[in-house]
Amino acid sequence: MTFDLEVMLRGNERVFSETLGHEREPAAWTDADVDAVLRKILRAVDRIVDPEAAGDRPVALRGLSWIVSPYQDGVVIAFEIHSASAVAGPFRVEQRALETMMGRVIAAAAAATAPPTVH
Repeated sequence: MTFDLEVMLRGNERVFSETLGHEREPAAWTDADVDAVLRKILRAVDRIVDPEAAGDRPVALRGLSWIVSPYQDGVVIAFEIHSASAVAGPFRVEQRALETMMGRVIAAAAAATAPPTVH
């Protein structure tokens, strides 16, 4: 399946558009699919911010503010990071299901990269 991505960089009024793809349809997504799609979106934003950057740089799923919002006959993922705002979709999947998966994926990524706590 393919989906659209629109990105606005901080301090730039231009809207950048890309079409991205993923192997599975959204209604069949698992947490692994959501993780992969979020990383594809963030890598696309990175390419827009810095076209010279290596395409395989590590992606951290933290420091982003996100929402899943109804749009037409599906939902979109909208998020903000320090350098850009982006909207991806629409995806034909139940809003609550995608929100739940995104919450788990982002929490798991944060836990995996969290520094040890010192008491």
